Amino acid sequence: MNKRAVVAIVIACTAVSATAEAREFEPTAGAETTISGRGFGHGRGMSQYGAQGAAIAGKSAQQILDFYYPGTTVGKATGRIRVRISADTTDGIRVAAVNNLRIRSLATDRLYTLPKASTRDQWSIDPHGEHGTKVSSYDTKTRKWTLWKTFTSMSQFEGPVLTSLILPSGAVRRYRGGLRAIDVPGKHLDTVNVVSLEHYLRGVVPREALSSWRPAALQAQSVAARTYSVFHRNRSAKRAYDLCDTIACQVYGGYNDEKNATNAAITATAGQVRLYKGKPIIAEFSSSNGGATAAGQVPYQVMKLDSWDAYPGNGNPNVTWTVTRKTAAVQAAFDVGTIRTLRVIRRTGVGPIGGRAARVEAVGSKGRRELSADQLRGRLHLKSAWIAFPVAPLDMSTLSDGSVGR
Repeated sequence: MNKRAVVAIVIACTAVSATAEAREFEPTAGAETTISGRGFGHGRGMSQYGAQGAAIAGKSAQQILDFYYPGTTVGKATGRIRVRISADTTDGIRVAAVNNLRIRSLATDRLYTLPKASTRDQWSIDPHGEHGTKVSSYDTKTRKWTLWKTFTSMSQFEGPVLTSLILPSGAVRRYRGGLRAIDVPGKHLDTVNVVSLEHYLRGVVPREALSSWRPAALQAQSVAARTYSVFHRNRSAKRAYDLCDTIACQVYGGYNDEKNATNAAITATAGQVRLYKGKPIIAEFSSSNGGATAAGQVPYQVMKLDSWDAYPGNGNPNVTWTVTRKTAAVQAAFDVGTIRTLRVIRRTGVGPIGGRAARVEAVGSKGRRELSADQLRGRLHLKSAWIAFPVAPLDMSTLSDGSVGR
């Protein structure tokens, strides 16, 4: 199927009403509720599978970014980023002993080279006093930790090209840059990786995109991820870190996740960010938008059809999907007792089946209640808010004027 045919199909599917649907779902007590949907994520900004589809269609990274972030311009950004490492849940920071390992006092900015010994295999930064840290080493011969120095402030490991962080499970994860202890409430320190923006992206892009994708798609992802990082860095001055390393921010795995293809894409777009009125944008992206981008709170987040999200050959597994949820869970989400009818009462009006769901209504034995589709998505752990409730084959969806949709 060619691109023109794909676009024709997507546009033809938008004839469904953007308001209430005539079809209703009547759950069976004790059974499961079937929910169908489109896309994976919030749908704002760039579709990652859409970027791959566009790249297959021959589009450049700039063309991809222009489509998903309309009205933005190209800018430059450099510097460092501070990333909280969520997997390190120990009280301090433990690293492997290597040549050139140093410790920096964040209060005085003084740098100390840590001593070497054949029996010393680990160093640790731990809490000391109210807001201080202590540095200790582990001796494999005596099997004891020995205090080396104390600081009245936070401190960080740095020096080697790579520092090996030892996680609570014993697994080792390597990071570029420094590993900083930050003060948190209680007798505990959090771990923050302080790293150059470009090296940070090397641990992000292969986790957010497939390294086998076309260069233009990986380059678009690199620019989007870099822009997203700088946007949040500019707003984190009062925090001890800029971003986390999970899906709540951007997934980041450090050096262990670096790939040649994504490193090349990052290098090819070095420093590039997207700007709106001279400032870095919140360059949001999601796995799949289901066939249309979602509107947001800023001018460059617009709602429009996206024929690239399901472009032939992009391998998108989330264009459409179907899941089941226990009817009891659906009833708990609405809290209206035994649900008699469940329906989408308003859609966005752009895209297949009338676009994303906006409002969902349940009528039950205890009354009637509406939820936003985003609320329902969160409560039922759905891939997106673009949802529908399948009906019997003879049921027909009608338009708001009473005519039958084709």
